[in-house]
Amino acid sequence: MIVRHLPRYLASLCVAFWVGGTWMLGYVVVPALFRILPDRQLAGMLAGQLFTSLACVGIACALYLLAYQLKQFGFAAWRRASFRIVAAMLSFVLIEQFVLQPILAGLKARALPLDVMSSVLASQFTTWHAVSGILYLIQSLLGIALVLVSRNE
Repeated sequence: MIVRHLPRYLASLCVAFWVGGTWMLGYVVVPALFRILPDRQLAGMLAGQLFTSLACVGIACALYLLAYQLKQFGFAAWRRASFRIVAAMLSFVLIEQFVLQPILAGLKARALPLDVMSSVLASQFTTWHAVSGILYLIQSLLGIALVLVSRNE
């Protein structure tokens, strides 16, 4: 009986793991790193590594959730709110990981040997970091919507 429902259980776990991880990392762990660690550069480096790990989790979960819904509903999956939310969240993860993070890393590298916030690139870094933060917030809110919609579908 459980084996027959395993794909559905895995889908629920993916939603819980991805959305829970998004909220826990972005709004609990990373702020704590910057509050606790005396070195902001170290806190930023750790946060970056954690966000990269979460992006891998998000990509894997999103691909499973999309494949699961396509298998369940065929092309009708495109009309489901949960499918569209997962696709949007995946888009944000991919933009964050493969567009914004390389821009931020490039600015940090160009600022060396200075910390980027102590360099002439600080305003550019702040702008791109704000864009990244806004996308993360939107993704987080979409995660709440996914949890709510998944309960009703």
